[in-house]
Amino acid sequence: MKKIIVENLKYKYPETDQLALNDVSFEVEEGEVIGIVGQNSAGKSSLCLALTGLIPHFFNGAYGGKVLIDGIEVKTSTITDLSQKAGLVFDNPFTQMTASKYTVYDEIAFGLENMGLSREEMIERVDWSLKMLGIENIKDKNPFDLSGGQMQRVAIASVIAMRPEILVLDEPTSQLDPQASEEVFRVIQQLSQEGITIVIAEHKMEKLACFTDRILLLYEGKQIDFDTPQKVFSRDDLHDYGVVPPIFTTYCKAMGMKNKNNNTYPVTLTEVSSLLGGENNE
Repeated sequence: MKKIIVENLKYKYPETDQLALNDVSFEVEEGEVIGIVGQNSAGKSSLCLALTGLIPHFFNGAYGGKVLIDGIEVKTSTITDLSQKAGLVFDNPFTQMTASKYTVYDEIAFGLENMGLSREEMIERVDWSLKMLGIENIKDKNPFDLSGGQMQRVAIASVIAMRPEILVLDEPTSQLDPQASEEVFRVIQQLSQEGITIVIAEHKMEKLACFTDRILLLYEGKQIDFDTPQKVFSRDDLHDYGVVPPIFTTYCKAMGMKNKNNNTYPVTLTEVSSLLGGENNE
């Protein structure tokens, strides 16, 4: 089942000359994890906003094409209706905090209150999201007394507590250390296994190589490629688009080590080990 359909999407911010998104088209199946890569100004954040309806409903500008979120057309729908389908996590957690709640627990519950859920269900969802992000120990702290990494995990928890069918994350690990980043990607993997469709814009290519099903490569608003991590990261012209492939791919390119079955380079340590093991057995 297709959860996201993007057809010839174009968008230009007010008082700018260049299209932020220029004829982007792709489809995402239910439960897939899609990575968005590209240099700064490639259109990653703009696409995240378009998938959640903030473009065009909040950000004005020239808009063309079509975006369907679980069958709902973004342009003709409302932010309220779309928020029941897709949740967005920003790169900067300060922009996501309500600044009206004095504990992490109440901050996560804020969106649930607006949904009109029963107290029992709210408690169950908040407790579940706290556990998923590993932040039960800070539930009674003020959100603004937290570190950047802790605050980002609170932001993610507040979104997944609403249990959207589609989760869009715009560089969610930018404020996190390596261990916390690993935890976030494990959560993403678990949510995907539960059927949630996930789109994540991220600069950490090693993580995307491990956890995504397909990669969308953008450059100056244009769609360059949309394929498996192995095929996208094996492109010889990847550096032309401001993207550095995973370290394992770079190593294998230098060593001329390719997967013979699909003519791509490995993108993870597991693939490298498998390839080396196969060579040793020949």
